[in-house]
Amino acid sequence: MNWIEMFAALLGIISVWYARKENILVFPFGIANVLIYIYICFTARLYANAGINAVYLISNIYGWYMWARKDENNESLQITRNTSKQNVWSWVSVVVVYVAAFFVLREANKTDPDYLHSYLPYIDSFNTSFFLVATILMAVKKAENWVFWIIGDLVSIPIFISQGLYFTGIQYTVFLVLAILGWIEWKKKVEFSDIKSEKLIE
Repeated sequence: MNWIEMFAALLGIISVWYARKENILVFPFGIANVLIYIYICFTARLYANAGINAVYLISNIYGWYMWARKDENNESLQITRNTSKQNVWSWVSVVVVYVAAFFVLREANKTDPDYLHSYLPYIDSFNTSFFLVATILMAVKKAENWVFWIIGDLVSIPIFISQGLYFTGIQYTVFLVLAILGWIEWKKKVEFSDIKSEKLIE
């Protein structure tokens, strides 16, 4: 398991590195990473994380399509910021996904008292909700995706370490650093794009 986990962690770090650089290679590395983590999370009883990795697989395929396609002006998708309405919907989605994931986990594991009486259903649902919103925002190049990754990473690090997944804990520590850097870089790109647009209007 350790070498599989280490290999998956490496793929994940490479994927996030490319995401930070707005490079489409984020998606093939991301797809390989999530396929392995579906297996890893099931064996660690992190069921919601296994489920979210299945969603990551779909969102990576969708994101790959969105980043590769061209519009009628032959231009690729650009980084933008959420509108106020989109921000509200993003945070409402976090709450809805958290509640849904929590009750699904409780129901799916009702015969497992150790799981039900642990902190795992609460924390597992929490980071699942943030990562799901983050991956959707990433697919459509919204700069705010990094905020949701940062929050999810902060919660995930102690979870994986407590489950003995030390390489994964290290991976999410690196993810946290890259997410912070990604947030800074993507904000700069949006601000630069806004300045260019203002100059064109003038």
